[in-house]
Amino acid sequence: MTDERRNQGRVSASIEVLWVGNAGKYESRASDLSLGGCFVDTVGQVKLGEIITFSLRLPAGESIEIEGEVVYTYPSMGFGVRFTNVSESDKKKIEWLIKAAAFREGKQ
Repeated sequence: MTDERRNQGRVSASIEVLWVGNAGKYESRASDLSLGGCFVDTVGQVKLGEIITFSLRLPAGESIEIEGEVVYTYPSMGFGVRFTNVSESDKKKIEWLIKAAAFREGKQ
């Protein structure tokens, strides 16, 4: 992954994710979140550079539909994805999730 990962504030999260890649459709969780991407906890297999589509379920029940590129993998554990083509309104929702998680962690 590029230095972008290190430049953005990351928070621990537990967000429901429904993702679709070349190997199929999976339900899992995002355990780490930043404005630029997230880590998806899953046993589902992906390939480095693969483009996936997924939805992040917000606490209020609404979902954000996002496309992303797999930038690193940990087989049988999960993968890191860099968000691509995120709308401004969805960016604001992700910012809200990050601020709420940071507040819970005492990082405000």
